[in-house]
Amino acid sequence: MTAATPQTRNWQPIVKQLEAIVGRNGIISSRAERSVYECDGLASYRELPGLVVLPQTTEEVVAIIQLCDTHNIPFVARGSGTGLSGGAMPTEDCLLIVTTRMNRILEVDLDNQRVVVQPGVINAWVTQAVSAADFYYAPDPSSQIICSIGGNIAENSGGVHCLKYGVTTNHVMGMKMVLADGSLIEVGGKIPEMPGYDLTGVFVGSEGTLGIATEITLKVLKTPESVEVLLADFASIELAAQSVADIISSGILPAGMEIMDNLSINAVEDVVATNCYPRDAGAVLLVELDGLAVEVAASGDRIRALCQANGARSITAATDPEDRLRLWKGRKAAFAAAGKLSPNYFVQDGVIPRTQLAYVIKEIEALSDFFGYRVANVFHAGDGNLHPLILYDESVPGAFARVETLGGEILKLCVKAGGSISGEHGIGADKRCYMPDMFSEVDLETMQWVRHAFNPKELANPGKVFPTPRTCGEGAHFHPTGGLGEGDRF
Repeated sequence: MTAATPQTRNWQPIVKQLEAIVGRNGIISSRAERSVYECDGLASYRELPGLVVLPQTTEEVVAIIQLCDTHNIPFVARGSGTGLSGGAMPTEDCLLIVTTRMNRILEVDLDNQRVVVQPGVINAWVTQAVSAADFYYAPDPSSQIICSIGGNIAENSGGVHCLKYGVTTNHVMGMKMVLADGSLIEVGGKIPEMPGYDLTGVFVGSEGTLGIATEITLKVLKTPESVEVLLADFASIELAAQSVADIISSGILPAGMEIMDNLSINAVEDVVATNCYPRDAGAVLLVELDGLAVEVAASGDRIRALCQANGARSITAATDPEDRLRLWKGRKAAFAAAGKLSPNYFVQDGVIPRTQLAYVIKEIEALSDFFGYRVANVFHAGDGNLHPLILYDESVPGAFARVETLGGEILKLCVKAGGSISGEHGIGADKRCYMPDMFSEVDLETMQWVRHAFNPKELANPGKVFPTPRTCGEGAHFHPTGGLGEGDRF
């Protein structure tokens, strides 16, 4: 955990220049007000920004970053602050550029299935803007009613429907980008395929280390003819996981598949009372199907049979929009409901092959027992994106350090199983120490070359994504021994 540090820069001359760009109301300078921005959704890590500025246009962002380049001021971009990897956490004495006022939908072109937005536009607003014409925006993080498009781009966010429709990068056609020296470029465009290098793909998921997107062209999709949601409950999470593997191997591609374990089931029932999730179930599996009505009906029948073959105790189906929403309500509220289980929780975000789900869940249970902390499992089962929530009490001395180590062991387990240390939450400050577990020195050096091509002074979101001796301590190299009967299993 990083403590708030005192200001070391004389900000007064900078404030005067920023006022000329954004006006006095676009600057936050008092310590009390700046403290609101000291962390993102991963509240375990905190740092007080030196100054906060709130631009409203691309031109203002250009002028702000040119000022940073002139005075060698590090800057961090922040949207709604819902990220879960510390990616939008300020760095010491930085300028925090907050895009919440850049919240306009600039263009809606349904003939070409595209929408142009500013980065502060909330994810759910995009669908709201086009739903009357039977279109929607597919990427749907659980925080979609509060997270912003700019943040989604930085982290390459996914969501329930990423299994069939992909993550954010699959729906961004082009962007206006302000680079770390204040230069403005356009990447991609308003057609699906552009000649030349895929710079749009480079910027999406770069976590603000290459620059700031100020105008984004998004692809929207036509609403499917039919949608059905199935909720199957199982005696164990392993049986639910096996059903996921069987569904995919059968050739069916659902819009989404989600699993919640018993801890999560009871938490959401306590908080949102859906009365849909059996409290005695070891796990529930949510499957959403969409497409032509005949296709949805046929796939639904096959999925029921596969789940029953794996011991599903009951299967509930919903086609009515309100009934579907009720089945999804608990999953969407799962992270918030975890607060009912424990004073604090630490969420991780790893990816594994679907065939490894049952094995990895068992290993996470063993890690949970070894470290002595309960782990609630909620995850995008269709693409193997795990979101284990480690439950703890931060008031207990040393608890957070141990929880960090447990989280790191889960990430290493994902890599060992053939997966990744991040699916959609990004690397940020949280996972940078584990990058060498997944990438070689040559890999990391190559990534740095790309970063320095656009951000040679490392002013844009410094200290994120890549490990350094200062930021990575012993926890990243911990290896548990003894107590499990297999001391080297992790």
